[in-house]
Amino acid sequence: MSVVATTHMSSRGQVVIPEAVRKRLGLKEGAQFVVLGRKDVVVLKALGPPSMAEFDDLIAEARRQAGRAGIKRSETAAAIARVRGRR
Repeated sequence: MSVVATTHMSSRGQVVIPEAVRKRLGLKEGAQFVVLGRKDVVVLKALGPPSMAEFDDLIAEARRQAGRAGIKRSETAAAIARVRGRR
């Protein structure tokens, strides 16, 4: 069931997400959002870490893409070391 509520924007551009919505969605202080705007519609999409299953899928896809591009694991490790400053 959806929760519908109204809110307003402050002079500083801040918008309060109503308590009922925060509770229903389990939003806590510090939650991050992607903000999409088009015409008169604003959408907030809560961001969160992927589940372990989603993370496994992301890793598998990254490995497939690297394989198609001909990138070897040793090249990946060397690139990570360079970025981290451990050349």
